[in-house]
Amino acid sequence: MALTVTRVTHACVLLDFADQQLLTDPWFSERRGYYRGEPLAFAPDGLPELAGVLVSHGHYDHFDMAAFAVYPDRSVPFVGKRGLAAAVRRAGFANVTEVDPWEQASLGALRVTAAPAKHSVPEVSFLIEGGGQSVFFGGDTMRIAVLDEVARRHPRIDLALLPVNGLAIRPAFNRQIVMTAEQAADLAVVLQARFAVPIHYRYTAGPIRDRLLLKYDGTPERFAAALASAAPAVQAKILEPGEPLTVPGAAAAPS
Repeated sequence: MALTVTRVTHACVLLDFADQQLLTDPWFSERRGYYRGEPLAFAPDGLPELAGVLVSHGHYDHFDMAAFAVYPDRSVPFVGKRGLAAAVRRAGFANVTEVDPWEQASLGALRVTAAPAKHSVPEVSFLIEGGGQSVFFGGDTMRIAVLDEVARRHPRIDLALLPVNGLAIRPAFNRQIVMTAEQAADLAVVLQARFAVPIHYRYTAGPIRDRLLLKYDGTPERFAAALASAAPAVQAKILEPGEPLTVPGAAAAPS
């Protein structure tokens, strides 16, 4: 059974498991210090019917509830890091499940497992399974050793969605808070993913903040090059907003 992924922007993607569609880390508006740096593929009220929304952590560019509040289905279920439920409910969505690493939730026929993550605030990553396909969604985590446990628990990953911009905070002595392109490629290899799509790389805080406050260390092109060198069998695909990628079932995949 085929799986389709479509980038919306940043770490916001649509995952279509045989007509059951999930949205990850919704971000639809911009404000001072938070610019997408790329087009927005869908507005919230233009999204398809969703089986659920996944939220890795509470940062605005991953959890834009003020903009998402116009989504018409108030019963759409959310699965998010523990501590986010109150904000989801304030936006008018009552169906929310909070998770910590290795806890699970069901969204129709889809099974969602929270996995570890490390960022500047509490965060989880996600493993989503449905229709015989599996997806790892990395939010904007660092490359931490405990993520290797995902591969041990789930030895078959069809698609890895991995942040690559290596974001660091300059005033905190270049404290890195997102994995680099090369670290993301290493994780894709460890996960033994069949396909890998980079996310979280066009964001900008604006020219002054970028120069004074932030540092970036990663591009999608560097990710693809590192992955091609380390594991040529893993198919890396850079997607523009609105561009879909179909991941065939393993039996249909080329040898």
